[in-house]
Amino acid sequence: MAEGATLRGVYIPIITPFAADGSVALEALEGLAHRFLDAGVAGLLPLGTTGETPLLDADEQQSVIDVCARVGRERQAQVIVGAGTNNTKATIAATTALSQVGGVTATLCVVPYYLRPGQAGIVAHFEQVAAASPVPVILYNIPSRTGQALETDGLLRLANTPNVVGLKQSVGSIDTGTIRLLAEAPHDFAVLGGDDPLLFPLVLLGGAGAICATAHVCTRRYVEMIECALAGKVDEGRAHHEALLPVTRAGFAEPNPSVFKGVLHAQGLIPTPDVRGPLVNASPGAVEAALEAVTAAGG
Repeated sequence: MAEGATLRGVYIPIITPFAADGSVALEALEGLAHRFLDAGVAGLLPLGTTGETPLLDADEQQSVIDVCARVGRERQAQVIVGAGTNNTKATIAATTALSQVGGVTATLCVVPYYLRPGQAGIVAHFEQVAAASPVPVILYNIPSRTGQALETDGLLRLANTPNVVGLKQSVGSIDTGTIRLLAEAPHDFAVLGGDDPLLFPLVLLGGAGAICATAHVCTRRYVEMIECALAGKVDEGRAHHEALLPVTRAGFAEPNPSVFKGVLHAQGLIPTPDVRGPLVNASPGAVEAALEAVTAAGG
């Protein structure tokens, strides 16, 4: 991480807003970045799945990185850039390029998708990426998208690999493998929750925080919930958790990030609610239901 930085708290996988002409709305992106940092997030994560990264061209991706890195430098906040692909050589090239951008503190690299390379192949991929990356590497384990999970033995091996500093764990449950990882990983290896309904209990069990798409709304309350979990304030944190569950359900009622973009547009924070194909914009009913949930949660 950046000098003196550790992975702790809420990180936001920031959306990529689009202007009416379909271009990336960089001014709106910058405004969102400041808004989320004002609400207490620990850092920004551009070019995640929520940022529609596969639907951006190379110049657009670089512009998004540049805006977030500049805000991170100004605000002394962490900036974690999504750079993983299912191609080891391409992932190394993407992470190596981050050395040219001041203010990037880490990279998030997903388990190689579609190819299903097996556990040995996944581990070898990450070992090569970590050895080459100029910034610390955070693993991203999300089998619902990649088609294959990185299992606990491999995770523990990588947790002890130089330049691998953490994990976004999005396996759909707090399973026995996750519990074992929390118990056996080195103390400086950060497990970050990636399944929004499970963030509070995961952090209570030893997680360091969350990479939370739903924190695009009710941001401060998500930050407070994770801070309660980190401090062991169970009753106070559970109240946040229960109040925010309807927000999470509403936000993911249609494919991410369409509903969050619809809400942010309705709130006047981005110029359009648009996503890029093959995604489609959220339905009016889904946006209205999410706005109602946000209002009920005090967001």
